[in-house]
Amino acid sequence: MKILGIIPARYASTRFPGKPLVYIEGKTMIHRVYEQAMKSSLLDKIIVATDHYSIFEHVAEFGGNVIMTSDLHPSGTDRCNEVITKIPDSFDFVINIQGDEPFIHPKQIELLCNNLDKDTQIATLVKKIDTLAALYNINIPKVVFNESHEAIYFSRHPIPYLRGVDEDLWLAKHKYYKHIGIYAYRSDVLSEITKLKPSSLELAESLEQLRWIQNGYKIKAAITEFDSYGIDTPEDLEQLKYR
Repeated sequence: MKILGIIPARYASTRFPGKPLVYIEGKTMIHRVYEQAMKSSLLDKIIVATDHYSIFEHVAEFGGNVIMTSDLHPSGTDRCNEVITKIPDSFDFVINIQGDEPFIHPKQIELLCNNLDKDTQIATLVKKIDTLAALYNINIPKVVFNESHEAIYFSRHPIPYLRGVDEDLWLAKHKYYKHIGIYAYRSDVLSEITKLKPSSLELAESLEQLRWIQNGYKIKAAITEFDSYGIDTPEDLEQLKYR
């Protein structure tokens, strides 16, 4: 099984323009993500997919593989699909590694890789929620999955709703899981899902994975013990210094 790791790196972030090139303790964010991905022994190749020449040149300077992609892609999923149409090699699976998580743990990537087989369409990671702040944070998507560890639904709202239970006690009465935003797609499935139109559930929650579920695709959910720290704003970067 051949697995390609792709790190989408968009320059024009609304809340933090140019964030892939921001320095964190002497190295840029994109450099740190690339180095963390390189620590995984299960990826056959890693490519940064960017829409900006400054990022392209920087990745090339530190010796990374990089490809220029369109600046019109609405998501990292679409950017990943463009990459596999441009490269000569074929891969069984593509892993979308978030370009704004400079301290992603290599074991998260390997856990995802180890959960892939010929029947897997899409896979992702989830982690048990342990604070009420995370449970009620609308920027942290929650997920429920079935006995086969296939995601049933993702929501910005805590799910399930515990009827008759004080909200302060929800974590004590039920296990809740948050979504860790790393994806693995079977290559043929990646090509298919990028052709789908935004669905009603996706538009309601602003979560693209709901488009895939609503169209009948199965998303395998593996439980990780490691957390995820994405950087969406300069304030997020400042907070990361104190973790």
